Amino acid sequence: MHDIEPFYKWRNLYTAENDERSPFYGKEYSEFEFTNQIYNFLIHPQWDDIGSNTIYVKILFVHYDDNFAIIEMIGEWNDAIENDIMNLKRNVIDELIYQGITHFILIGENVLNFHSSDDSYYEEWFDDIENNGWITLINFREHVLSEMKKINLDYYLNWGGILNELNWRALHPMEVYQVIKKSMEKRLPF
Repeated sequence: MHDIEPFYKWRNLYTAENDERSPFYGKEYSEFEFTNQIYNFLIHPQWDDIGSNTIYVKILFVHYDDNFAIIEMIGEWNDAIENDIMNLKRNVIDELIYQGITHFILIGENVLNFHSSDDSYYEEWFDDIENNGWITLINFREHVLSEMKKINLDYYLNWGGILNELNWRALHPMEVYQVIKKSMEKRLPF
């Protein structure tokens, strides 16, 4: 896992550590010192700690005028033991919502498992952006989505169709947003 680094080709467009409105503003990264780990596996030092031992994130892009954020994730999403959704919500999402972000694009190709608890933080997140927002899961593994569906998280989170097979790396972040926005407009009444 130590050689899986967050997507870096948009760094010329946005870096969370240089964004004064980002929860990771001012963070300094090492390219050589591996200090974060998921269980016994070291992970690349570019991933951001959200207060969990099992999942890390990277804010790849934020556009405040269009109110969206693209966040890549790695690890095991474990709400049962680590309460990862609480850590994500309190330490990242709440800060972004405060800055006006209402559209969330979560990339989960490197999320290996999901362990559920209750849905209260998902419900809170959904309520916080309810008027015109949405939360999408991009390219999450099928068994992860299956576990999420078992506790009806599909009420709060959107996945399926193009969201499960989007070649987002080949696109500009604004194009990613436009593709997802178009898909969401077909799904949700506004």
